[in-house]
Amino acid sequence: MEIKKICVLGAGLMGSGIAQVCAAAGYDVTMRDIDERFINNGMNTIKKNLSRDVEKGKITKEQMEALLGRIKPTLDLKEAAGDADIVVEVVIELMDLKKKVYTELEEIVPQHCLFFTNTSGLSITEMAAITSRPERFIGTHFFNPVPVMRLLEVIRGQQTSDETVEIAVAWGRKIGKEVVMVKEAPAFVVNRILCSMINEAFFVLDEGLATPEDIDKAMQLGCNHPIGPLALGDLIGLDTQLRICEGMHRELGDKYRPSPLLRKLVRAGNLGRKSGRGVYDYNKK
Repeated sequence: MEIKKICVLGAGLMGSGIAQVCAAAGYDVTMRDIDERFINNGMNTIKKNLSRDVEKGKITKEQMEALLGRIKPTLDLKEAAGDADIVVEVVIELMDLKKKVYTELEEIVPQHCLFFTNTSGLSITEMAAITSRPERFIGTHFFNPVPVMRLLEVIRGQQTSDETVEIAVAWGRKIGKEVVMVKEAPAFVVNRILCSMINEAFFVLDEGLATPEDIDKAMQLGCNHPIGPLALGDLIGLDTQLRICEGMHRELGDKYRPSPLLRKLVRAGNLGRKSGRGVYDYNKK
């Protein structure tokens, strides 16, 4: 199967990043979101990323313009996905919302179209089951920022075909990623380990064993991590961290129970960098 057109559903940090790397690999890309503001923000993010690359001499201005020309932003789902070979869905991590999107897509996309859901840990099999093409449904887990981070987890659902796996792996490599194949399980590989560490850091903080700064410093200097777990939680988004922990808790038991402090911060609206405050206060910086 020849892949020419990619539809990316979502123009946030992840969606715009995926659109950028797909266009850089030579694909024609449509990037769709539900509000003009989101579309504009997504395109501005891509332009800033590419302008930075031009300044560093990584690409020419002509290459930047050609890449931007391969990305078509739109609010119209039918226009975005009507002739797509692959739809990469990057909507918020809520199962019911993702299922609703696939129900709508079923009436729009061509028969050969593959569905790639970008998720941090939701069940690929559960989403695929509501479609008429579970064998052409697969999970992808990109990492932020997408143009910089080299890893792509590819997650096979219960009914994903060998052909779909082969196409997804080849596509991942073409867009410049190192691909790791993962069996479906709550939070996959990276987040299964990473979010457990971040969650434990919140338990340590709640118990008063050390200050947030010293907890992060200990993990940076003691384990050679580039960023501490609490600062990383703020970067990811504490609401996202909590959702992943809740999913692991439901599926895997009390070993993965979310920290009460993490839950409290989310309830207070302190979600990390995106809200201006999480464990740390970013309004002061």
